[in-house]
Amino acid sequence: MNKIPSIEPVSSGSSLSVLVLGGGSWGTALAVHLGSTGYPVVQWVRDPILAKDIRQTRENRVYLPGASYPASIRVENDLKTALDGVSYLVLAVPCQAVRDVLLTVRALLPAPLPLVGGTKGIERKTHMLVSAIVREVYSEHPESYAVLSGPSFAREVVRKLPTAVVLASGSSLLAREAQKLFSGPFFKVYTRQDVVGLEVAGAMKNVMALAAGISDGMQLGANSRAALLTRGLAEMTRLGVRLGAHPQTFSGLGGVGDLMLTATSELSRNRRVGILLGQGKSLPEVLREVGQVAEGVPTTQSAYELAREIHVDLPITNAIYQILYEGSGLEETLQSLMSRPSRSEEEEIFPGG
Repeated sequence: MNKIPSIEPVSSGSSLSVLVLGGGSWGTALAVHLGSTGYPVVQWVRDPILAKDIRQTRENRVYLPGASYPASIRVENDLKTALDGVSYLVLAVPCQAVRDVLLTVRALLPAPLPLVGGTKGIERKTHMLVSAIVREVYSEHPESYAVLSGPSFAREVVRKLPTAVVLASGSSLLAREAQKLFSGPFFKVYTRQDVVGLEVAGAMKNVMALAAGISDGMQLGANSRAALLTRGLAEMTRLGVRLGAHPQTFSGLGGVGDLMLTATSELSRNRRVGILLGQGKSLPEVLREVGQVAEGVPTTQSAYELAREIHVDLPITNAIYQILYEGSGLEETLQSLMSRPSRSEEEEIFPGG
């Protein structure tokens, strides 16, 4: 891997530039945020029609309308052109597209560049976290990758509303430099080392947001939502610890912080999908109405299958899987959850521990 570039102030004449891979709402928010710092930013947008429209209007009218692009951002549709001369890569494509995008990027580079992942989810079929995909197809060196996560809606980031997130990497150097790159007056970045924990939390909070949305759509009340989220946090922690994560990660911004945001806010796509399902609409109807990727839907399937492989009990995830993929009725699934055997709360978090 190439040396990790030092983040110097723009005023010092730094030639550093950043490529954001992804033209959705989060990729756009990160590009606008980084562009507002003054560093040259390239945003790769796969859809040529969307890329052309952004160049002409200086706004992503499809995914993040109203957010103006700083002059420091260049939008490209050709990936080879976009990669020319950049120092850092930021990954912001949907989880199920990560492998294909990174395979293409790696083929175009003489050596891997430092990569900061903003993608949340678990890959279908392989059941890999993003960091595992990165090691397999992009770079086998853990120090080349960092993950950025936490309670951060794209619309609020571009409005410069105060936001705090976490950046984790196996490389303390990459963590420090990426922290400097992303930090701004309204965007506070903390660091930690637990990449796996941050990725599990970021993926699973979307599943729990579906559950909370279904509860709200069924009008089950605040008690039900609070119970679901508390047990959901325990479920996320249980899966993460089995995969090697530190349990403390789940009590931080990337765990409980992101869960509370995604499961309770009107801006959450995953919560919105859950609400519509709870109101009795079918999944195809709901996805057409929402119109954008809701990562909790494919993540539910991946997490369900992964849990069966590694023998982790995820009752809420199982219930959402049955609703999404097996056609189980809402009332029937709720009754099944409520009829689980009662036991101590300590054992419910880490059975047998």
